[in-house]
Amino acid sequence: MTERGGKDQHKTGRKALLKLLRMLLRGDCRIAACDSENVRFERDGESANFTPAILAFAVSRGLVMRSGSSVAATTAAPAFLRRMLAAGDDEFSEQHREMVDDVAMVEGVHQRVRRNLKESPLAPLARLKDRAGEPYLSAAAFDAGDRLANDFTRGQMQPRITASWEPRLETSGAVRAAGGGEISDSAMAARDRFARAVEAMGPELSGVAMDVCCFGKGLETVERERLWPARSAKLMLRAALLALARHYAPPMRDGRRRHHWGDGDFRPRM
Repeated sequence: MTERGGKDQHKTGRKALLKLLRMLLRGDCRIAACDSENVRFERDGESANFTPAILAFAVSRGLVMRSGSSVAATTAAPAFLRRMLAAGDDEFSEQHREMVDDVAMVEGVHQRVRRNLKESPLAPLARLKDRAGEPYLSAAAFDAGDRLANDFTRGQMQPRITASWEPRLETSGAVRAAGGGEISDSAMAARDRFARAVEAMGPELSGVAMDVCCFGKGLETVERERLWPARSAKLMLRAALLALARHYAPPMRDGRRRHHWGDGDFRPRM
């Protein structure tokens, strides 16, 4: 796809999202019909067609709430719509970025990179300092949390909250029932890495790391759900990410790193 084509597609999607939010903010709608290409909204004689992708995007961003055939705008939709209308394409993208210079391990080599803090659920902690003025989360701990989240996403372990618009093929029932034909080798490898990382953190720490890094929960939400004291989730999360960083990059011993991810000959178990 050319750069011009990408920009045109972005503008088309932006206009469709604007139209969707404006319609829902005028009142709740119902889905009158849907297929793999269009979803038809109706309300009091007014109707409009949207793509399933636009609806799924709005739901995933918390702008639209769907319950059966009923669709409504959430409380976050008005502010989101105002930001879209008040800013152009570039400015709207920039307000969701907080770029910083950092050093990351890329294929075993430290390289300087540009990181968007607002893309990470650890962004609030990345700005904090400890009593000595040092970052509350080290670069290794921050990278470990992002790596855990990436494996969670690549392993396709996110819960599905929207309807599937994929065509349903009766002839594929035997394949679906087998359970192995729907996931790629890369996704299986990501799930294996994720399982080893969770095991390395242990049951006492892995839960808070998954809540924040994978499910995007805030620290106050974690404390409320787990009945923890105030400000305790921040401490537990840092301990979890430090343990995870040691798992990804074990301390040097005798001039070499020692991993324990396989059998004695380092061949993976089936």
